Amino acid sequence: MKQTERTVRESQIRITRRGLMLGGIQAAVIGTLAMRMRKMQLEEADNYRMLAEGNSVKIRLIPPARGLIYDRNGVLLAGNEQNYRITITREDTEDLEKVISDLRRLIPMTPAQAEEMLEELRKRPPTVPVTVADRVTWEEFSRVAVNAPALPGVTPEVGLSRIYPRGDDCAHILGYVGPVSDYDLSKIENPDPLLMIPKFQLGKLGVEAKLEDDLRGKAGQRRVEVNSAGREMRELGRREGTPGENVQLTIDYQLQNFCLKRLGDESAAVVVMDVTNGDVLACSSAPSFDANLFVRGISVKDYRELTQDDHRPLADKSVQGLYPPGSTYKMVTALAALEEGLVTPEETIYCRGFSEIAGRRFHCWKRAGHGYLNLSQSLEQSCDCYYYELSQRVGIDKTSAMAQRLGLGIRPDLPMSAVQEGLAPTKDWKRSRYGQEWLIGDTINASIGQGYVLASPMHLAIMTARLASGKALQPNLIRSENGVETPRPEAAPLGVRPENLTYVRRGMNAVVNGRHATAGRSKIAKAEWKMAGKTGTSQVRNITAAERARGVISNSQLPWNRRDHALFVCYAPVDNPKYAVSVVVEHGSGGSTAAAPIGRDVMLFALAGGKPPMDAYPSSQRGRIQTMYEELDLVDPATVQNAGTSRA
Repeated sequence: MKQTERTVRESQIRITRRGLMLGGIQAAVIGTLAMRMRKMQLEEADNYRMLAEGNSVKIRLIPPARGLIYDRNGVLLAGNEQNYRITITREDTEDLEKVISDLRRLIPMTPAQAEEMLEELRKRPPTVPVTVADRVTWEEFSRVAVNAPALPGVTPEVGLSRIYPRGDDCAHILGYVGPVSDYDLSKIENPDPLLMIPKFQLGKLGVEAKLEDDLRGKAGQRRVEVNSAGREMRELGRREGTPGENVQLTIDYQLQNFCLKRLGDESAAVVVMDVTNGDVLACSSAPSFDANLFVRGISVKDYRELTQDDHRPLADKSVQGLYPPGSTYKMVTALAALEEGLVTPEETIYCRGFSEIAGRRFHCWKRAGHGYLNLSQSLEQSCDCYYYELSQRVGIDKTSAMAQRLGLGIRPDLPMSAVQEGLAPTKDWKRSRYGQEWLIGDTINASIGQGYVLASPMHLAIMTARLASGKALQPNLIRSENGVETPRPEAAPLGVRPENLTYVRRGMNAVVNGRHATAGRSKIAKAEWKMAGKTGTSQVRNITAAERARGVISNSQLPWNRRDHALFVCYAPVDNPKYAVSVVVEHGSGGSTAAAPIGRDVMLFALAGGKPPMDAYPSSQRGRIQTMYEELDLVDPATVQNAGTSRA
């Protein structure tokens, strides 16, 4: 159909209008694009140039500050110090060998160390920063920082590293931290990402290991922009981590320091417990070692010296060492007999220097014998034959049951490494362990703490604290975490008749203060601090009948490692017990001569809260004791400050 002129005109108008609208829209779009291009080319050129060079965003973990460890009085035992280190991220560098080679020109690194770093870098995920140099000096750190643009993937970092400001005083308790190993990771089901960072430190021994999860804290994160060379251009965001919890121990640092100094060159251990609540106030093992050596990377020479020392400085003798308790075990045998009603306190038993049992002679330490003795006198003079008789009446199973009631043969629940269970043997134990029946000779030996019986200094301290308190005290080592007191449940009664405990305590009092006291030379002169205790000597070799016939070789004539162990346990004050102390001196020969003087000095230091007054010692000993204190070089309480408590 033919269109009219009017229709054609209207159609042309509509087309023109639409064309104008489309043209306007196109002009607007082109103008907008032109302005955006101008902005991008001129105003944002630098930003896009960086992106064009291969920039990317990386997530970096921020290791948290490790929790601090204090003694009961707020003295810092384990802290953190600022540490300069150099890391490499393999993803951010193309030529590792060249980067390592260039780095060796700036910081000391042997060829072996360089090869080790290359191997470590290739083994780890490419996105994980690997620490290639730790504890570098400020000068070395600065050289690397200045040359960082020419070292792709290399990052100088400032972090925190563990430090033990008290040196070797608390090394066995605290343990130490060290780099995470593959073995460490194999023991953890779902390891914290922090542990995947090479050379990240975690607790290896002691409290550091047992409280690792609490002390470690939670990681933070940094979002950083890096260029194609791996250099950090800017930090885009940061989320700080959660620091580890601060831990306060029950240890009294001054007392701990004194114990270690007092042990001197001996291979020995001392444990001090608070009789009122079970707090462990000191737990010293000598000789000790400087835990800082392990944190910083111990040298082969230093490690060899520690492992080849016959006094075993790396072993914690206080909880790891197991010894026949010797005559310190006689309270166990006596209490078992009293509880069973098989002996009375005044009943006497005759000692002629030996007991003939099953065709074999079991000797008393006093060859001529003690004559007739009651219970208190038997403890005072440490007569062996008295306990040979009691053990036959009681039997091993009931004696060992009493030992366990006093804490022997049970592993103490403490956050320390290699804490031993000890042994209070029974007939079933020997049958299971050796496939043999229990013999009467086994019972006789066990009655005086020999044979199969084994205990650590910690066990002996627990036993003594329970005898002194009449309560089933449990040892405590952690006082608080992040300021929150650790609950201490009220100790249950020991379950022993009070009068029987009184009889045993009376004998222990006589051991130190009696007329025939075996520890009489270690008595305390100050009446209000009077001490009760028990000496012990445990054999480490068999004495043959032939040797007895010609005369037993004295310890002084034997090599050091063949001499008897010396033991002493004590509590004080007698009338209101506050502290219990146990001492074991390896191969010290005699409890009364080697261990008891140490126990007395430690007890006095605890009672006095520091160096005791000289009138606490017998007048004849004061000159020697004064000289001893002057030579000990004890820590000055006024100088014990919390240097290094900052987490930064």
